[in-house]
Amino acid sequence: MAEGFCYFDTAYPYHGQKSEEALRKCLVERYPRESFLIADKMPTIRVTCPEDYPRLFEEQLKRCGVEYFDYYLLHNIWQKSYEDTKAFDGFDFIAEKIKEGRIKHFGFSFHDSPELLDRVLREQPQTEFVQLQINYLDWESPSVRSGECYKTARKYGKPIIIMEPNKGGSLINLPPEAEKLFREYDPSVSNASWAMRWAASLQGVMTVLSGMSSLAQLKDNISFMSELKPVGEEEKAIIKKVSGIVSRKSPIGCTGCRYCTDDCPMGIPIPEYFDAYNSYILTKNMGNAGMYYRRYSNGRRKASECIECRGCESRCPQHLKITEHLKTVAACFEQKAD
Repeated sequence: MAEGFCYFDTAYPYHGQKSEEALRKCLVERYPRESFLIADKMPTIRVTCPEDYPRLFEEQLKRCGVEYFDYYLLHNIWQKSYEDTKAFDGFDFIAEKIKEGRIKHFGFSFHDSPELLDRVLREQPQTEFVQLQINYLDWESPSVRSGECYKTARKYGKPIIIMEPNKGGSLINLPPEAEKLFREYDPSVSNASWAMRWAASLQGVMTVLSGMSSLAQLKDNISFMSELKPVGEEEKAIIKKVSGIVSRKSPIGCTGCRYCTDDCPMGIPIPEYFDAYNSYILTKNMGNAGMYYRRYSNGRRKASECIECRGCESRCPQHLKITEHLKTVAACFEQKAD
């Protein structure tokens, strides 16, 4: 706040449903309401009938301790959630709250195809902005297709909020040969700064969201975002090389969003297992990776206990073949453990 950063993003399910309450205590109860902007999201996965909208909305206002939201999003619009939102009159509900002044700006977060994004923006012209997963690794990804989604949003003239600029931390701990390219160009800056500045340099971007888990990370972000220096052509060329290296080295493109675990009947900690596996592939250190796997699986179901219901795959923003990856993880860690 002291440095002028005043946009705070939260959502109903974040941090075991405690994020909104934490925001109230840390922000709302300490600063004048007009000094900050709050973005919250309707948890579309929890909406099963029209009556759920007002119930969830009022609960969110209470959790955050506010009378209105500056930015309000439909959370994670994809094929099914979009059809459900229309069937349950979700867009009419949003319009009603805008008229009441309880929503200032309306948009949605999105993890699906550019074709669906085009349809939604065409059918819902009242949408003011879109929140997209954009980072240099996913820009040309055949599954995420973030570059195409970006161009679609630009086609409709919608301001873009970027999420996952560091791809859940995947662009922080880089393979040595990738990190070397960054260090040779400028040894004084962080890997995060490369990813954040790349995202923020795109035209039409309103803000870039960054999940931070330490004061050091916060200070680092402030250091290069306070007075943003757009990436130049030489830097873009280096980033493209780094992206190629990381793509070859990271076999499972999980961002740790945890949508896959919300309703897993077996309670399998899928992101943790994928993280352990990626760590092993990148470092070739079975000792550390195996330790992580054993820690993650302590008291919980192992990867091999997946029943292949594939509910996780329908909710995965990265469109990963989760059940197949879990078999790979099991073959990697469990047989070696035996």
